[in-house]
Amino acid sequence: MIRLLDDVRVPDGDEARRWAEQELADPRYADAKPTWFDLIARDIGRFLADLFSADNGASVGPSALIIVSIIVFGALVAALIIWGRPRRSQSVRALRGGLLGAGDDRSATQLRTDADRAARAQDWDEATILRFRALARGLLERDLIDPSPGATAQAIAREVASVFPLEIDPVRRAAVSFDDVRYLRHPATAERYAELAATDERLSSLRPDLVPA
Repeated sequence: MIRLLDDVRVPDGDEARRWAEQELADPRYADAKPTWFDLIARDIGRFLADLFSADNGASVGPSALIIVSIIVFGALVAALIIWGRPRRSQSVRALRGGLLGAGDDRSATQLRTDADRAARAQDWDEATILRFRALARGLLERDLIDPSPGATAQAIAREVASVFPLEIDPVRRAAVSFDDVRYLRHPATAERYAELAATDERLSSLRPDLVPA
């Protein structure tokens, strides 16, 4: 039954409950609900706040407070051991623009494919530029290097050399090939591209812990 009160529509009990259920079904309420992690963190925060309050501190004694502190610290250390130190998302790092002077978000695989296509067309300049970018992008995607914004080819080569010391000479030559074409306008050759491509392929299969001492 619907009653009219001073021209205002007032629902009866059943309809009021139905209106409330429909309103609470709105997705914005679900999005606002705290997650299980939020609830646990809140409960732990309240527990510690109560434990270390002036009233409880006197009752539980300093020894209990020290034990609880050790337990909490141990739990944090265990979490770091199990899940590791938080790291930046690789996908974000891999796709950030500005790599080697170009806002290019292609993956290493895409860059290698395009470099090979340019090489088949004997466009050695384009092939060389793309292949060195593929080399850098591949190591960035594997989280092995972390070049600063605007890093040069030589800066990237130094980072690579710190990870794979035995590759220092071929990586430096690869960086020189890139700079010669990109900035000095020296024409690339099939031989230098082949060396660069071989260096990229070798690095893509290497692992830091498998590099001989």
